[in-house]
Amino acid sequence: MSENMPLWHPRYTLTPAIARALMDIEAARAVVEHTPLPPAAEAELRRRARIRSTHYSTRIEGNRLTLAEAEQVIEGKQAHFHGRERDVSEVKNYWNALLRVEEWAAKKMPLTEELIQRLHALIKEGARAKPTPYRDGQNVIRDLASGAIIYLPPEAKDVPALMAALVGWVHRAEKEGLPVPLIAGLVHYQFVTIHPYYDGNGRTARLLATFILHRGGYGLNGFFSLEEHHARDLEGYYRSLAVHPHHNYYEGRAEADLTPWLEYFARTLARVFTAAKDEALHYAAQCVPAEPEELRRLDHRARTVLALFARAEQVTTSQVATTLGLSERMARVLLNTWVKDGWLVIANPSNRKRAYGLSAIYRQYIDSLSAMKRIKK
Repeated sequence: MSENMPLWHPRYTLTPAIARALMDIEAARAVVEHTPLPPAAEAELRRRARIRSTHYSTRIEGNRLTLAEAEQVIEGKQAHFHGRERDVSEVKNYWNALLRVEEWAAKKMPLTEELIQRLHALIKEGARAKPTPYRDGQNVIRDLASGAIIYLPPEAKDVPALMAALVGWVHRAEKEGLPVPLIAGLVHYQFVTIHPYYDGNGRTARLLATFILHRGGYGLNGFFSLEEHHARDLEGYYRSLAVHPHHNYYEGRAEADLTPWLEYFARTLARVFTAAKDEALHYAAQCVPAEPEELRRLDHRARTVLALFARAEQVTTSQVATTLGLSERMARVLLNTWVKDGWLVIANPSNRKRAYGLSAIYRQYIDSLSAMKRIKK
């Protein structure tokens, strides 16, 4: 790292409340990691958490789709809602961005400014967008009702250095062994504080926190939705982010004590992890048989597609592409690979209506998911 690299030194205190929350997070994580579930049940828990994350994160920013409508969009059951085309696009983009975040984390990709710019482009413009450069002018966050200034972020000329400092701090914090949940919380806070874009800062900050958690071993198999808990306590979420009474970044926000925010973030994450743990235990208590070796070999994409067969006998290339956030060309490549691997078969060989089904040995396992979905929570 260059000696001229700008530095960020967040101010905070590791209070007893934060310590207790970290212990609760570790306890829930350990239980989930040692609770065997069949892939069908895992896929269903992961699917529901992803849908909630997508819905609630976009809802925080004013998206008007309901949870059920967002699910219809994500699963390709309904692509159009009159007058809400932007809402549909936001949901699709966030879903695809969430899938990319999970992939990047699985590959242990380092946090870089380019990754952040790619993530923002996915959220705002979609899969084919180029990385988004930082804003070149000032933006102001105002109260929608009164028009009063809520927050005045740093000037555009300072954004590149501040973002470089944030990324540099993450690398140092990881090397020094700072608990991953605290790194995720501080990245979330500092990103929305810098506000490097005119729009999409909140969604990007929440997905960056998710990326840090997954990459650092706190993905909890994808069973949790932190965004849902922020949305359900929106007042508490925004109040915790406002760590200094002055709205101007240069009038106290830059040097503010971040302990209240970290207490909020750690407590919220502990509640989220505990809820995910309880749900996993609930499923495990249904006397689900141990996961067979054939299913252990499936990667996360294959497991996601496997879950589709709990709701249909066959799937199409288009459905798989939508579910995985891929182009249809890439989906076809994956499907052909899975046919060769033996867990999928071509159910309809027609080029125009090609469909895929499960091979016999895998079909016998998928029924557990249907049983799981009938269990009342």
